[in-house]
This record gives sequence, C-alpha cells and structure tokens, in this order.
Amino acid sequence: MMTVDDNSVNIKPAARNYHHGDLRLAVIETGMRLLENSNAESLSLREIARQTGVSATAIYRHFPDKAALLTALAIEGFERLGRDQAKAMHTAGPGIAGFNASGRAYVRFALAHPTLFRMIMAMAPTNPELHDNLTTPMQMLQANVAGLAPPGATQAELRIAVLRAWSSVHGLTMLMLDGQISIDDGLIDAVIDTPGTKSP
Repeated sequence: MMTVDDNSVNIKPAARNYHHGDLRLAVIETGMRLLENSNAESLSLREIARQTGVSATAIYRHFPDKAALLTALAIEGFERLGRDQAKAMHTAGPGIAGFNASGRAYVRFALAHPTLFRMIMAMAPTNPELHDNLTTPMQMLQANVAGLAPPGATQAELRIAVLRAWSSVHGLTMLMLDGQISIDDGLIDAVIDTPGTKSP
C-alpha cells in the first residue's frame, strides 16, 4: 500500500540521460532486483527512485501508483519464466524430453525467484492485465500436451491432461517453497521425469 510519503517524496535526479522508454525499463530492472531480497509489500517507489537515480516524480510518469509497478514487474516475471521454459525445451529437444525440461525450468525458476513467483501467482487470478500474460505459457503447455496426447484425444481429455501436468509441477514447486520437502535438484528430476512416460 502506498503512503503519503511515497507520493510526496522528491529525490534529486542523478546526472543520467535516459532515452525515451529507458527509464521505464530501468525502473523495472531495479524493482526486479529489489524483489530478490524483499517482499512485494515492502517494495517502495521511493526506494526504487533512489536506487534508479531519479526523482519519484519521474517514476510516476510511467507508473501512476505502486499497483501499476507491481503489475509491470509481474508481467516481466511471467515473460522471464516463459523464456526459461522455452530455452529448456529447445535444449532438451522435442517430445517428452522437452516437455519435462519445461516443467523442471518452471520449478527452478520459482526456487530461484521465490518472492517474484509468489507475487505473480497471487496477482494473476484478479489482475486482468496480468492474466492476459498467462496466455503464452499456457498455450505452450497446451501445445505440448496436445503433441504428446494419443490420437483422437478429446478436448475434455486434453484439458484434464493440462491441469494434471500443471498441478504436478506447481504442487512440487509450492511444497519446496513452503519448506515441506527439501529443495533437491535430483528430486525435481525424479518427480518430473517419470521413467517410461509416454504422455503427460
């Protein structure tokens, strides 16, 4: 939640010349870095302004409030997650190998960026702008499931397969994030790369 101080602070800009659009990107990068060592609730526009080297007024030209900034950070988070999964799939190759690799990438992204991951998952159901950015990762999952499904699979069967795959990977992720099971790379591989798997 923003405070009066957040809205009224005016930090002297540093001697930087941002090109059009660069400041917005710089603010997002600073916010992403701060999320590595703090939580979304404590994230302050004033602190982001200070660390970016600009005035708070300059930030408000791009982000009218903290909610807008958090949405931008969450969108960037989803995009990074998607890139990690796509890269893992490309490296592993087609078929079940790529499918499993994308699942491992999902878990490892969340473990590497727990605050960001929790934030984007909490925001997605109620934030229309953010929900729209789920489309690409979900389309990737749906396409992978369809490619591995047996011939003649119905839409209802494909939907269940998608939910089963997502639930398995997301469930493992949350168990590790919540400390209910130890974070273990070998365990991630063992759970996701089920021997003899023919389809999701």
